[in-house]
Amino acid sequence: MRNKKLIPFEVIEKAVAGEQEAVDEVLRHYTAHIKYLSMYKGHINDGTQDRLKAKLVEAILKFRFDR
Repeated sequence: MRNKKLIPFEVIEKAVAGEQEAVDEVLRHYTAHIKYLSMYKGHINDGTQDRLKAKLVEAILKFRFDR
């Protein structure tokens, strides 16, 4: 399940800076993968899906380019 379209670097920079529209775009980009990871016995587990989205947002906001 690999999306060959990459998120533009400018969007990533804005998301890391905390711009809500950019964070939403990153979340939209990974929506299908998050749903896939949230599947349990053929159904999407909403709690798992919400936790994965929260972890992604947390990781975006913690990310640093200067490492």
